[in-house]
Formats: sequence, structure tokens, C-alpha cells
Amino acid sequence: MLYDNGRFVPRDYAEAVTWYRKASNNGVVEAQFNLSLMYDKGDGVEQDYNAAAKWCRLAAEQGHRDAQYNLGQMYRHGQGVPKDMDEAVNWLRKASA
Repeated sequence: MLYDNGRFVPRDYAEAVTWYRKASNNGVVEAQFNLSLMYDKGDGVEQDYNAAAKWCRLAAEQGHRDAQYNLGQMYRHGQGVPKDMDEAVNWLRKASA
């Protein structure tokens, strides 16, 4: 539970996904990254590695370091994208730069 204005608010992953999606569609990079995590873990949505990769790529292409790292790992393991070690190394290098 989260604390908000003197009261506890229950965690609601589905509601979080709704707001992350709205912000993501408006290009908010942190929301895109968080939405990718929600799809990756299946929090508030059905687990979907393809959707996770889509949102992760959008954040990574905007320079989000954690998204670049995660996208590299997705290519390394072939999760939501084809397994491709060259792409994996490319994204992991960007994340470490």
C-alpha cells in the first residue's frame, strides 16, 4: 500500500497500467519503461513479451538507460524479439555508455 494525503491507498496494477498507457502514448519515456515492466511481469495485464519489447524499445530509443539494458537482455534471451546477440551487445553497450 502507498501513503497518500494521510491515508493508505491500495496498490492497483490495472489502474497503473491505464495511466502508464496514457502517458506512454504521449511519449513519456519513464511511463513507456514502466509499462514495459508491467507487460514483462504480467502486473495488471496479461504477460506479453511482445508488448514489453515494444514499449521498452520506445523508451530505449529515447536514451532511457534501464530500457536499453532490458532491451539488450530481451535480445540476448529472445524474449519478445528474435534472439540476436549482435543486437543484444548493441543495446547493452548503449546502456553502459
